[in-house]
Amino acid sequence: MTSSPGADARLRFSKMHGAGNDFVVLDLRDCTPPPDPQFASRLADRHFGVGCDQILTIEPPRSEQAVASYRIWNADGSDAGQCGNGARCVAAWLVRDGAAAAHFLIDSPVGVHAVEQLADGDFAVAMGVPRFEPAQIPLAGFAHAREEYFLPLQGESVRFGAVSMGNPHAVIEVGLVDAAPVERVGPLMQQNPSFPQSANVGFAQVVDHGHIRLRVYERGVGETLACGSGACAAAVVLMQRGRIGRDVRIGLPGGELRVRWPADDAEVTLSGPATFVFEGEWNP
Repeated sequence: MTSSPGADARLRFSKMHGAGNDFVVLDLRDCTPPPDPQFASRLADRHFGVGCDQILTIEPPRSEQAVASYRIWNADGSDAGQCGNGARCVAAWLVRDGAAAAHFLIDSPVGVHAVEQLADGDFAVAMGVPRFEPAQIPLAGFAHAREEYFLPLQGESVRFGAVSMGNPHAVIEVGLVDAAPVERVGPLMQQNPSFPQSANVGFAQVVDHGHIRLRVYERGVGETLACGSGACAAAVVLMQRGRIGRDVRIGLPGGELRVRWPADDAEVTLSGPATFVFEGEWNP
């Protein structure tokens, strides 16, 4: 089994959140091995560990111009391909550490991302170009991208959009997000064979042309207070349908994010807060 950081000693960490999506941040730039799944799930446990939705490990850069790289571990110990709220928290951590200034690049598990610290203290992260082809999501059983898909789930047909933001997303438009069947439909979508790598399932309500409300049932976590990549996914799916404009506010249970997508072949930019909660040591 791969050794884990702090397995035989106290583990220093930062607790952070982005609009309520909370993280334990570990500095592994000294090439300390990343957590194995069992260690990660213990650390993320809200009763017996520190508690978080995801663990973020900050590691040496993989590309020439990046200041650092990061990886993401879900609360159940599985690894994640992307996390928009986590990217902003990593950015804020690096700025506070002195490793980065107002404009810089960071490496995620899926690519290189430009970061900007905004005047109000928020961070904007370029999240890449969304991918809609079913094979790239991945979404099984469909040969070509569609604006809307239909999937039978326990006797009902669920209509959804699908996209990859570096991780798979299903987006279901609802009339009232507060009444959305998140806890029932979310797991059913994730377990369906059409999503061979599971999916983050978003339930989006269009408030007006520049504002949507969103709840997300995440892979390896369950419903979270905010999901950055889920906000991007919901926005681009609804933008392609003409339901909203190209610059929108995303209201989530834990706060508000902003998503901009100027053109279909452009990168999506996610903006929002990155908040330090406390510093600590965990004695595993």
